[in-house]
Amino acid sequence: MSENPFNVPLVDNVDGEDIINSTDALSKPNSSLEYCTLTVAETLEKLGTSATKGLQSFEEATRRSEAYGPNEIKVEEDDPLWKKFLSNFVEDPLILLLIGSAVVSFIMGNIDDAVSITVAIVIVVTVGFIQEYRSEKSLEALNQLVPAECHLIRCGQESHTLASNLVPGDLVSFRIGDRIPADLRIVDSVDLTIDESNLTGENEPVHKTSHHVNKESFNDQPYSIVPVADRSCIAYMGTLVREGHGKGIVVGIGTNTSFGSVFEMMNSIEKPKTPLQSAMDKLGKDLSLGSFVLIGCICLIGIIQGKSWLEMFQISVSLAVAAIPEGLPIIVTVTLALGVLRMAKRKAIVRRLPSVETLGSVNVICSDKTGTLTSNHMTVSKIWCLDTMANKSNVINLEKSKNVNFKNYLTDDVRATLLISSVCNNASFSQEHGKYLGNPTDVALLEQLSKFDIKDMRSSFKKLQEIPFNSKRKFMATKLVDSEGSCAVYVKGAFEKILQHSNSFVTQKGKTERLTDAHKETIIDTANSLASNGLRVLAFAKLELPNALGTLNEEAITDLCFAGLIGMSDPPRPTVKPAIEKLLQGRVHVIMITGDSENTAVNIAREIGIPVINPEISVLSGDKLNDMTDDQLANVIDHVNIFARATPEHKLNIVRALRKRGNIVAMTGDGVNDAPALKLADIGVSMGKMGTDVAKEASDMVLTDDDFSTILTAIEEGKGIFNNIQNFLTFQLSTSVAALSLVALATTFKLPNPLNAMQILWINILMDGPPAQSLGVEAVDHEVMKKPPRKRTDKLLTSEVLKRLLISALFIIVGTVYVFIKEMNEDNKVTARDTTMTFTCFVFFDMFNALSCRHSTKSIFTIGIFTNKMFNYAVGFSLLGQLCAIYFPFFQQVFKTESLSLSDLGFLLMISSTVFIADELRKLWARKTASIYPSVYSTV
Repeated sequence: MSENPFNVPLVDNVDGEDIINSTDALSKPNSSLEYCTLTVAETLEKLGTSATKGLQSFEEATRRSEAYGPNEIKVEEDDPLWKKFLSNFVEDPLILLLIGSAVVSFIMGNIDDAVSITVAIVIVVTVGFIQEYRSEKSLEALNQLVPAECHLIRCGQESHTLASNLVPGDLVSFRIGDRIPADLRIVDSVDLTIDESNLTGENEPVHKTSHHVNKESFNDQPYSIVPVADRSCIAYMGTLVREGHGKGIVVGIGTNTSFGSVFEMMNSIEKPKTPLQSAMDKLGKDLSLGSFVLIGCICLIGIIQGKSWLEMFQISVSLAVAAIPEGLPIIVTVTLALGVLRMAKRKAIVRRLPSVETLGSVNVICSDKTGTLTSNHMTVSKIWCLDTMANKSNVINLEKSKNVNFKNYLTDDVRATLLISSVCNNASFSQEHGKYLGNPTDVALLEQLSKFDIKDMRSSFKKLQEIPFNSKRKFMATKLVDSEGSCAVYVKGAFEKILQHSNSFVTQKGKTERLTDAHKETIIDTANSLASNGLRVLAFAKLELPNALGTLNEEAITDLCFAGLIGMSDPPRPTVKPAIEKLLQGRVHVIMITGDSENTAVNIAREIGIPVINPEISVLSGDKLNDMTDDQLANVIDHVNIFARATPEHKLNIVRALRKRGNIVAMTGDGVNDAPALKLADIGVSMGKMGTDVAKEASDMVLTDDDFSTILTAIEEGKGIFNNIQNFLTFQLSTSVAALSLVALATTFKLPNPLNAMQILWINILMDGPPAQSLGVEAVDHEVMKKPPRKRTDKLLTSEVLKRLLISALFIIVGTVYVFIKEMNEDNKVTARDTTMTFTCFVFFDMFNALSCRHSTKSIFTIGIFTNKMFNYAVGFSLLGQLCAIYFPFFQQVFKTESLSLSDLGFLLMISSTVFIADELRKLWARKTASIYPSVYSTV
């Protein structure tokens, strides 16, 4: 995916062009400036909307959509295709050399050569242009995979819709982790803070309320404009909700937003190349330098020997084009892009192309439990109250038969527990979907009410304040007033936290009694017992208040009255256990990170196949982690498979410790606080369904199904793509080495050149064209997961790859030279037949070499000759093109060839197949060696 545009540095000058500073852009009048000084009532009246139901009709929304257009920021369109195509003729120095060669040939009267070279230039440029176009289209497709979405309330109905559908007057709800989809006038807020750093540059999140701004306070500002940072009732498009939740009315969309004008100015800045592309460019430059030195020597020797300087110039330029893999970065980009699109079909969206290659190196995966390793569909399994079920074994088991009447279990303490679970809850019922939507835990708590013939009781209460749940405080609290005017605070959270602040409990008859240490021990034992069965345990409590005065804060959560425990189950995904088995076989260390207790975590880990031999060593709690330094953690983390009671902040320490050991880490996460760890990890993996926008933005990969097993698929694809990159590198470089060496040998030993300029250019088209590209889409070999991950320091061109390509090049050189000398010796001069035989022999060698490069260790007969359809088409068209070059009169004039007999073709096929046979024998030897020394083979 493309980088987040909000993170592009706001500069005043780029490549010599003046860019308007963002400060000027933000000072422009827009809708947020107008509405920040209006009250909520004035805003609603002006936009004709409601603070609870949004726009009153879908017809009005349609009318406004037609009037205002989509909520999108249009990027300037690229240059037309014809202009891009023509620019390729002047941007490449090598193409300019060829054009110069054609002009010189034309001036000297060699019209045939001039036409031939011109045709070659058009073919080379066209092939490169088509590949670049394919790459751009692949990347454009990737940009559409994760559209911006929001929670829209229209006509009183809540739905999850594309942000582009928003119109002024729409009502949008948002919560922690969401990205604001448009400029909003806030009408309702609960502990709302928003990170506006991507717009204003201020790092501290800004507290937001629904109170309007007093414009008179800013009369000293130029034109009395309220600064962006002081519009406290406006939520800006693209900013991130850090804490709390709220609702807002859309007042500005698209370019009519504070951010829109800045974005429009920044879209002209060219994105830098990815690290992998830069590495490939460096490889190309290194190869080019060596090639130019050799080509210069060849040209100089030829001229000294008395050969025509024009002929040597044309040969040298053609060799340069053939020897330098100028199409390498294009092929790498296309290969990665196509791989990413394949992964998207398998539920893994890679946001940054180089991450595909990095996936193959991952040797540690740190995964959340809920929703990733488990199905993320919580259901209430058991309920326990201190007075009604004094023994920990006496619990209400909701997993019993449907015929059981749970209403008979409604004692006052059970009723109080169910009441708290209902009112201390932010899930909402969607008429559109016909079910509750929200946090899976909240949804499960509301869904259980029907089993007791109880309805959602929130409508009979008025919410005054709320303390939202977060990983640090580990509880949620709401301050409510009922219909009779009684005020109370209702709390749910981790049982340890609730017990710390409780001093009484509710009896089965609704009375309140003192909570003794013995009672607390019973509660703790029961909670641990439920957790040991793999249940997530929550405790529920309340605090009666004399009145509604005062502010609800964490310090006020004390002297609670304990109501009961609820145990919820979230079964493991059926695909997780087989995936973990394969990862462990491939020497990938899998670590589970969860906020649950140690007992719950161990139970789930054993169920899904994560080894827990000794919990004392394999499990590390968040409390212990707090007391450890990064060095201490790095020393023990190799044995740890579970982090229990962990917070998102702990993830950062875990990633640091692993990277300090030299590991390549993949980290999963879905919350705002997960973002630093996701960004620090080599591969940050966010959840597509439950993940927040900021987590997706910080990640390298998004799992659209939130399924852990998809990571296995991604790693497998990453390893396969890296192997494919090495395979087409082997093919390209072996052909380059062979072409250069062939001409160098002929020149050194004063032999006529076996290939003319046009023939060398045709070979270059085959080398950089479809056959090479088709090697990049070879199907992934599932056996790659049996090999250990690559090390961070491993090179792209390993010693094995170099040895393989040099052996292939040697066979091509020897075979082609043999055919050339054999044909030339028959009449002691170079004829059209001689060059045709040599030319065709080299092309056939090229095709057999491509066939052998489809896999580095497996026989072609094992993987299947016809399994790669793109390869079959590419080789077929290449061979058809070669036949045209030697049989069609027009092409015979271009390539200086003549027709060959079937026996000639049979002879050439027999000679050129030696490179394929030799590579098959090498693979056979490698397989036999692997059976004797498996550990050696596993590192190849």
